[in-house]
Amino acid sequence: MSDRTFELVAPYQPAGDQPEAIRQLTEGLQNGEPHQTLLGVTGSGKTFTVANVIAQANRPTLIISHNKTLAAQLYGEFKEFFPNNLVEYFISYYDYYQPEAFIPTTNTYIEKDLSINQDIEKLRLRATTALVSGRRDVIVVASVSCIYGIGRPEDFEANIYYADIGQVITQNQFLDKLVKLFYSRSQAKLEPGQFRVKGDTIDVYPAYDDNAIRFLFFGDEIEGIQRFHPGSGRK
Repeated sequence: MSDRTFELVAPYQPAGDQPEAIRQLTEGLQNGEPHQTLLGVTGSGKTFTVANVIAQANRPTLIISHNKTLAAQLYGEFKEFFPNNLVEYFISYYDYYQPEAFIPTTNTYIEKDLSINQDIEKLRLRATTALVSGRRDVIVVASVSCIYGIGRPEDFEANIYYADIGQVITQNQFLDKLVKLFYSRSQAKLEPGQFRVKGDTIDVYPAYDDNAIRFLFFGDEIEGIQRFHPGSGRK
């Protein structure tokens, strides 16, 4: 596990009832209290109070909201409070979902129809990537969709491949690992979840990232690793 800690960044300090609330909530966590409630009217600084508790407790944190709108608001606020830590977003990736249905009175069958938001899917993948990264300074802001199973952590960890400069591996072995991780090969434009081969260079575009990774080979050794933007090519 990484020894990174939460770094709370704010232009003000806790005031009024906030210091006492922070102290009690932090002590409750340390004492193993299963449930605690923070009361306060709108605009009383509850989010800032919770941010201070997270910073003091220094534990990976899951924040669940009852709807996507509030989840998005909280995600933005915690990103501002913790710009140097991993703050991720995990909500349902369906823009539209119509379940399969049958109406007996009219003998009508309705096929299942859905639309997946690719940007939200990327954020979900980024959240799961952060959770298996080994870092403890992770906050995931989620809607109730996070309570539904997305697989076992052990399965995610079993499908992680670590590559480093100086690693000895043939290009074919490297490509085989990418295929086993469900990456597909591209000959032209690089899309998320694809890789591209040009001579001694292999470009990989992770599905959870805005940037791609370039692996430079010299014989059977990874000589260099670079991050670049797949659209502009800028490193």
